[in-house]
Amino acid sequence: MGPIAGRWLSEQIKLEILSVIATSQEHGISARRSCSLLAIEHRRVVRWQERVRQGQSLSNLLPGPKDALHRVLPEEIKRIVAMAKSQEYVDLSHRILAVTAGDKGLFQASFSTVYRVLKEQNLMSARGPGGAHNGNSKPPVRRDLSGPNQRWCWDISYLMTFQKGEYLYLYLLLDEYSRKTIQWRISWQQTAEESRLLLEGGLVDQNILDLPQDQRPELISDRGRQMKAKPIQRLCEDHHMPQLFARPRTPNDNPFIESAFSTVKRAPAYPGRFLDDVQALRYFERYFTWY
Repeated sequence: MGPIAGRWLSEQIKLEILSVIATSQEHGISARRSCSLLAIEHRRVVRWQERVRQGQSLSNLLPGPKDALHRVLPEEIKRIVAMAKSQEYVDLSHRILAVTAGDKGLFQASFSTVYRVLKEQNLMSARGPGGAHNGNSKPPVRRDLSGPNQRWCWDISYLMTFQKGEYLYLYLLLDEYSRKTIQWRISWQQTAEESRLLLEGGLVDQNILDLPQDQRPELISDRGRQMKAKPIQRLCEDHHMPQLFARPRTPNDNPFIESAFSTVKRAPAYPGRFLDDVQALRYFERYFTWY
């Protein structure tokens, strides 16, 4: 049997061991011999005795320093809170806040740190003008389809890179009737501008503007800020394409685009991670040509 792991012993047991060793010494048994019989290291007992002489407790302490060297500073906490409360960033999630702050040199903090700070300040609930979801949202009204270019579904999916915390984004526009990939884009950012370029590419590729206004496709997506941005709303209004939105946390409202992303990432040749956007473009050019 190996020596006792003293760090797992309670303070009471440690004091009893010291008492046994002291009693043994009074009867002529050395401390080393007692430690050997008790299967405990003599050096550990010496440290306990020294702590007792100095009036210190023998209770178990957590390993490492009391305050982490890389802990977030009070000044950084103030910057996180101030940025989260500002009108410019009030609608951003804690992840986007952390990335944006790093890009602008405001502060450096991990996603979890920003989340913890915002949660302590009660800034994580109901962020944005929409308020909290009440669970009573109505599903989008989907009319029956009889041919292509009657309803388009689109979304944005994360693509893993070799840098932790950095992602590429795959923008995908799909015809719901034929499941045809109308347009796709690769970007380092999730922006309304990239979304607008995706939709405009689909309009040109399918000659939608040549169709009568009542024959143009409707668009369905989730309620992401890129989907509900004013440039996208204006584009849909100008070209007379109704917008439908899936309910929050309800992927079944837009199942075809979710299924397409699953098919993309389960392909045998899918690399899993990409070095950069150039590698991603080369891969998806081959993939969607085959698809």
